[in-house]
Amino acid sequence: MASVSADSPPGRAETDRWRATAEVLTEIRREPGLTRVELARRLRLAGGSATEITARLRELGWITEERAPCPGRGRPTTRLVPSRTGPAVVAVDVRFEGWQAGLVGLDGEPVAVRSGRHAHREPDAVAVELDAVVGELIAEHPGPVVAAGIGVAATLLDEHLAQAGGQGWSPLDVRRIGAGLPVLAGNDANLAGVAEVRGGAAAGAGTALFLTVEVGIGGALLLSGRPQSGSRGAAGEFGHLPFGDPGRGCPCGARGCWNSEVDGRALARMLGEPEPDDPYGSAVAVLERAEAGERAAGRVVAHAAARLAGGTAGLVNAHDPEIVVLGGLGTVLRRAAPERFDEAYRAGLMSFHREDPPPVVDAAHGTDGVLRGAGAIALDHATSAAGLAARA
Repeated sequence: MASVSADSPPGRAETDRWRATAEVLTEIRREPGLTRVELARRLRLAGGSATEITARLRELGWITEERAPCPGRGRPTTRLVPSRTGPAVVAVDVRFEGWQAGLVGLDGEPVAVRSGRHAHREPDAVAVELDAVVGELIAEHPGPVVAAGIGVAATLLDEHLAQAGGQGWSPLDVRRIGAGLPVLAGNDANLAGVAEVRGGAAAGAGTALFLTVEVGIGGALLLSGRPQSGSRGAAGEFGHLPFGDPGRGCPCGARGCWNSEVDGRALARMLGEPEPDDPYGSAVAVLERAEAGERAAGRVVAHAAARLAGGTAGLVNAHDPEIVVLGGLGTVLRRAAPERFDEAYRAGLMSFHREDPPPVVDAAHGTDGVLRGAGAIALDHATSAAGLAARA
């Protein structure tokens, strides 16, 4: 993931003055409803400091206070919760066929969500279209909008789409989509993984593996809630691991990619059908045919499920996660052929993993997972000491 600031960064001294405030916001994001006393205890703040910081955050619009239940005769107190009309970030999910966008407040929930299909796939047209959508969301929000988080269905390299898997609109400069806001960008699968580990199926896991099947296989290894992004932000391209036929080329330029055994293009090829213009939609159609009892479709779906499971086992052997989360069409492939999936998964595990295999679970978030993840990384920036200082 990459950060692109709209302004010059604040100095160290200015940033340090906001550090305790940023820590308070982090705790309120993690657990809304804390009292000032609980907050002071967790962060080892003096009572006066906690009162001063929360007053500052109320003035900035980030939080509000509501009366806490008082079961006994004790002194009434209040809880600190995110303000619904306070600062927000824009989240954008740029997909193969279209886009979603919405606003995300401190509570992490996407609102005012809208979506559409790309009118054109040329980089300039996509940037202009989505920049206008971001501008509309900014204008509609009653409070300030302080950053933009953008998830893109492609390899993100140095804030650009370096390779878009043959989708026809690479490279796209994501900095052009933020309507002048600081832009935080990430691969869509990475960001869906962020959503799962922050508040989804992998919540609380120190080490989690997220995999999703869309147009190819993407994912992330997440440590302490953050995806491992690599030296240039391009980590998580699991679909381009050489788990496929080494004689088969991939639009990415490599040979033998795992994608070629699992996604909609793979299913069409195994059925002897032409390569689809819409691999995701084609995969959905084949899965529906398999569910309806078509033998050929059922056979290729079972094969794809087994190849997905075998590669998943390889990643478990490599990364030793506590939990594996499947998203997108990965959950459907597994449900369509559960015995083949489980057999291939266990067969691919090293013996010590096989004795106590990491559970494979379905993603908790559906089509809004990328929006949630994009909102989360934008909020990480906006509520950091540097982000707060930059707007002071």
